[in-house]
Amino acid sequence: MKLVFLLLLLFLLQVFRAAHGRCFCQLTGDLDDCTCDVETVDGFNNDQLFPKLQTLLESDYFRFYKVNLNKPCPFWTVTSHCGLRDCAVKPCSDVSLIYLQTAETEPNDALYVFSNETREALLKWSKHDDEAERFCVVDDEESPDSQYVDLLLNPERFTGYKGPEAWQIWNSIYEENCFKPFSIKRPLIPNSFVCVRLSGQCVEKRAFYRLISGLHSSINIHLSARYLLDDSWFQRKWGHNVSEFRLRFDSELTSGEGPKRLRNLYFLYLIELRALAKALPFFQQPSFRLYTGKPEEDQNHKELLLDILQMARSFPLHFDETSLFAGNEKEAAQLKEDIRLAFLNISRIMDCVGCFKCRLWGKLQTQGLGTALKILFSAQQIEALPKSSEQRPSFQLSRQEIVSLLNAFGRISTSIRELENFRSLLAEER
Repeated sequence: MKLVFLLLLLFLLQVFRAAHGRCFCQLTGDLDDCTCDVETVDGFNNDQLFPKLQTLLESDYFRFYKVNLNKPCPFWTVTSHCGLRDCAVKPCSDVSLIYLQTAETEPNDALYVFSNETREALLKWSKHDDEAERFCVVDDEESPDSQYVDLLLNPERFTGYKGPEAWQIWNSIYEENCFKPFSIKRPLIPNSFVCVRLSGQCVEKRAFYRLISGLHSSINIHLSARYLLDDSWFQRKWGHNVSEFRLRFDSELTSGEGPKRLRNLYFLYLIELRALAKALPFFQQPSFRLYTGKPEEDQNHKELLLDILQMARSFPLHFDETSLFAGNEKEAAQLKEDIRLAFLNISRIMDCVGCFKCRLWGKLQTQGLGTALKILFSAQQIEALPKSSEQRPSFQLSRQEIVSLLNAFGRISTSIRELENFRSLLAEER
């Protein structure tokens, strides 16, 4: 038995040594289903868009996200929640603004609560929101159990949440698409259709899978980039864990899937970037404001937002969404509705996540992606936006959708930037 264990250990050591000599994340060339290439995305994101986007997301309008983290899982019984301290979320309270933070204190140790003035301003914000057809559940916006969370004080990073419960979440999410090697009936939507894997999958179904895979990849990059490296009694150090990154993306350690997952991240980036570009007319409306009750700051942040969206529109190699749902009109409409319902259920699966911080960022990012899909599916309504503020537009985005859209894209943008950091770290090891 000891001999078998030693042989297995030697094999794993050889695999890891081989991984040190490979630059598996140095992606190049064209992306499937797109006219774009990896190099163009890297240069555009890392050098131009990323810095401005991070500045915008630090503003009051985008840093506060309303969420209900206490909704029960609608699909199975969650027997327990993650008890690790890094799984916890610190919501804002309705008391006074207190900042207890020193140079040695990490942001998550800060006590941040609302003053009465801020609370009243947040209540006024809701007056600017309108309802519309969504890809995600909207219960959180209206629920009395919802609370505002400061995203800057509850950053997405490694929490220690793993094991069978975490895998159950992703297995359930992947079961919500039709890309299986066998017939499968989705159990989460009543009277749902049965899917059979075909030799040539349509671009819509293939794109849906790649979006989910890209989101999964982005989350894994965040966890690897903000990993708890040192948890001693005198310090807690977070940073890049190259070994964890390898386990999730190295070709030989993932049966060849790692680089494909990273390419799907780029595909997700292009989809959300295209949605931002298409949404520009909505945000250009004179009546639209990033309302926080501070007129000068609100105007400056709107100008920064429009600058970012103009930059997104100027990207030279956008994804062509006209290739989606371009066939028979009736079949295309049904396929679009099937995908919307599937994504709606994926957003509901987020309420089954046992780690509250993971649940927070999972709900935000799925809502952000759902909002991006809503924009891409509403091109005609956006083009027909009225010129006069007296007319009610047929297309609307609520504050919650706007906050999730920009923050979700901020996460994808950060992942693309972090890949550059991991490439440098891997190069140093060779």
